[in-house]
Amino acid sequence: MSGHQPEGDVFAGVDTHTDTHHAAVVDPLGRPLTDQEFPTTTEGYRALMAWLDTFGTVRAVGVECTGSYGAGLTRVLTAAGLVVLEVNAPDRTVRHTRGKSDPIDAYAAARAAASGRARAIPKARTGTVEALRQLRVVRASAVKARTQAMNQLIGLRVTAPEPLRQTLAGLTRTALVTACLRLRPGADLADPAHASRFALRQLARRIRRLTEEITELEEHLTSLTTAAAPDLVALVGVGTETAGQLLVTAGDNPERLRSEAAFAALCGAAPVPASSGRTDRHRLSRGGDRQANRALHMIAVVRMRYCPRTRAYVARRTSRG
Repeated sequence: MSGHQPEGDVFAGVDTHTDTHHAAVVDPLGRPLTDQEFPTTTEGYRALMAWLDTFGTVRAVGVECTGSYGAGLTRVLTAAGLVVLEVNAPDRTVRHTRGKSDPIDAYAAARAAASGRARAIPKARTGTVEALRQLRVVRASAVKARTQAMNQLIGLRVTAPEPLRQTLAGLTRTALVTACLRLRPGADLADPAHASRFALRQLARRIRRLTEEITELEEHLTSLTTAAAPDLVALVGVGTETAGQLLVTAGDNPERLRSEAAFAALCGAAPVPASSGRTDRHRLSRGGDRQANRALHMIAVVRMRYCPRTRAYVARRTSRG
């Protein structure tokens, strides 16, 4: 629908992509009004906001992928005072029956906001926790790259020519890196012996650089995490790594989580009903943020060993079956 008259209350939805966003507007009953595509630029965001202003009161905007493709738009809409709701992409069943296109997905997002099916408030991503998230991403990639380089170093040691292989055999990882840093390859890299020394030294240098990068990042992460949540870090069994992950999961605006149960569900730590007929039982959740679930698990393991209060609780629950 191209033209429209100002409405009363309306709901909007946005299907987000790398270069363009497709927006749609529906009335409170979910009936389509109009849709339009906008570029993912500052001018595009302004045009989308101006377009929304031509309607009546926009009660809420459902946005897909608020943590990735829709992050920039989410910040703009929130700063403008609009209520932004996170919308999950339609599942396969819906797409099998209704098809897939940008307008279809945008209208689906708008209807999710209008019906109340979409209720999750996106993360704010405007404070210290967002800074933590970004640094944690860089640290994780550096750790992964160092692990890969170390595995390659160990593999090349196994296949190195004699007597180099014997010289490096039996060394710990730290000692192996140090020894490889001292290697002096010859100029003729067509010779496998010289090429092996050169390759081992290059990997050792890479590991040293990555270790320095990881150390620097960990210093910043420790400082930011301690400043953001000193009470959390002070708890028994909670280190800066697990605390940082829980902060990132909750976001800069943890008030968006309605209760402790909502946070448990977000972390995949809330039991899921699995009852049928006369059988009444629950099972472990396989959903939620698995990294947050792992952080909670590590905290529980440490506290079960070192925290008297937790050990007493475990003993009491175990005695009750």
